[in-house]
Amino acid sequence: MNYKKILILVFPLFLLAVGAFYYIRNLADNSGGEIMISAEADSLDAQLPVTLMYGIPVDSFIVQKGKIKRNQNLSDLIREFNLPEGGYNRLVTMKSDVFDLRKIRAGNDYTVFLTNDSLQVLKYFVYEHSPVEYILFDFTDSLDVSRNEKQITVVEKTFTGKIETSLWNAIIKQNANPMLAIELSEIYAWSIDFFGLQPEDSISVIYDEHYVDSIPIDLGRISVAYFKHAGAEFFAIPFTQDSIESYFDIEGNSLRKAFLKAPLRFSRISSRYSYSRLHPILKIRRPHLGVDYAAPAGTPVQAIGDGKIVKKEYTKGGGYMLKIKHNSIYTTAYLHLSGYGKGISLGSYVKQGDVIGFVGSTGLSTGPHLDFRFYKNGSPVDPLKVEAPPVEPVSETNWAAFDSIKAEALNRLKAI
Repeated sequence: MNYKKILILVFPLFLLAVGAFYYIRNLADNSGGEIMISAEADSLDAQLPVTLMYGIPVDSFIVQKGKIKRNQNLSDLIREFNLPEGGYNRLVTMKSDVFDLRKIRAGNDYTVFLTNDSLQVLKYFVYEHSPVEYILFDFTDSLDVSRNEKQITVVEKTFTGKIETSLWNAIIKQNANPMLAIELSEIYAWSIDFFGLQPEDSISVIYDEHYVDSIPIDLGRISVAYFKHAGAEFFAIPFTQDSIESYFDIEGNSLRKAFLKAPLRFSRISSRYSYSRLHPILKIRRPHLGVDYAAPAGTPVQAIGDGKIVKKEYTKGGGYMLKIKHNSIYTTAYLHLSGYGKGISLGSYVKQGDVIGFVGSTGLSTGPHLDFRFYKNGSPVDPLKVEAPPVEPVSETNWAAFDSIKAEALNRLKAI
């Protein structure tokens, strides 16, 4: 055997081993005898993402979901699970300043987190009080109860379409959020008669929609809207003035006016203002100095403007009725009501949009409807032809800021 060759091969390895020994000893001397070894390769599991639900690591528990049943008691429901020692007693003696156990709602979701072992002890109970708010019962130590909110994601959306029958149907047809129809009807309540929409009317709008757990829960802010009605163009541009955000047209006039266009949100005109109408019951022709809105019984009736209740009575012809004096010039009347709104009494004051009564069929009436009347200086006028004055427009000092916002809004509309 050639020992010289072996020595040549082994000697460098021997020197490397000796060097490594002294290097490690030097590390130990400088670290108090503890050698710090990187564990990157062994800590890959720690770097894996943790799945959280209500802020709780799901992988650490057995998770079960359910719905609150009719007449189900929350404390009894929790008792069905294996509670920590004394957990039930702490629950039933819990103070209601955080959450009243009696306020649970049938049909709402709940989630339980049980220990991942044979005992399956309840550690967390989550009750979803609303799509956003949830109540967390923590049994990990002494009972802790907290109100929490899920994260809301805001998604910007657009809608554009033509009106064939109604705004509501146009939105439903394209599977958009039906609440958009309600929001738009409120923005344009002073400008557009939604009971007189025409087939060639169209709408374009940019708006926010709020999501929780990838489920839409409600509508957010409408960034800009355009409504073409009866050949006229109606823009709605949001602008904040005097710390209040409201909607203005492209000339800076507020869309909010002294009077709403109609006292009902959704309905249809069944009879118009006329000096010679055949009465459906009396079968004679006589003046009908108002507008009839056909709507289901119980539909809320709104005050079209601020004012004072000057008449509240039952008459043979008009049934239950109300009269509101808005100012020294205008007065409105609401007939055939089935009943009155909460707090409505003679001499009380109401605000625009307040529910003052409900559609009925009292008095001389063939079916549920609202007979709405408008008086100017004591004389009846056609409600559909009243031009209500707008509220304060964009002030001169704010015009530059409004002009900038308007330009951006119109450009965004063009893009859709």
